[in-house]
Amino acid sequence: MSELLSDNSAALQDLRDLLKAHFGADVIDTVYRYGELTVVVKRESIVSVLTFLRDDAGCLFKQLIDICGVDYPERAERFEVVYHLLSLKHNLRIRVKVSTDEETPVPTAVGVYSAADWFERETWDMYGVFFADHPDPRRILTDYGFEGHPLRKDFPLTGYVEVRYDDERKRVVYEPVKLVQDFRNFDFESPWEGMQNILPGDEKAEGNA
Repeated sequence: MSELLSDNSAALQDLRDLLKAHFGADVIDTVYRYGELTVVVKRESIVSVLTFLRDDAGCLFKQLIDICGVDYPERAERFEVVYHLLSLKHNLRIRVKVSTDEETPVPTAVGVYSAADWFERETWDMYGVFFADHPDPRRILTDYGFEGHPLRKDFPLTGYVEVRYDDERKRVVYEPVKLVQDFRNFDFESPWEGMQNILPGDEKAEGNA
């Protein structure tokens, strides 16, 4: 196992050097940690980077495992879009990241990996990151007419609208969220802390036995 990890380490560091040499300033940063390589690239270069990783003989990352979003509200470009790729040929994985804000679209990767279709729709639905030239930019997880993007850090925990089936009207109805009680702040104290009674065996805990 240690030899396999060592081989992967050398291969991933060679891959990092290859990407830096080929894309130059388009590679913003690279991080090799815990046996994994993460490459941060310019948003405008994502399609060319993914195409290179898929087609170059030294890469051959033919499988797009996932695309996901991450929200960092304190940043000017608050969203990261993260691409996870797998090369069965070389037994390697790589993570590629780009950053964007609420207004700037990310180029779609559907032309490089067809699997990007639903992944990008999910990222749009959950985070509001739009993908330019996506062939079907609809929501995929939330309901029709859903307001907002629920995995953003500033999305309210209760949401905006309650959806339920009304048995009297025999249909689904949409209503403003109504909480049956206010939010409560729990102090997490044990309910037994107020007990003053001494129970059999307590003297052992006090060191009096």
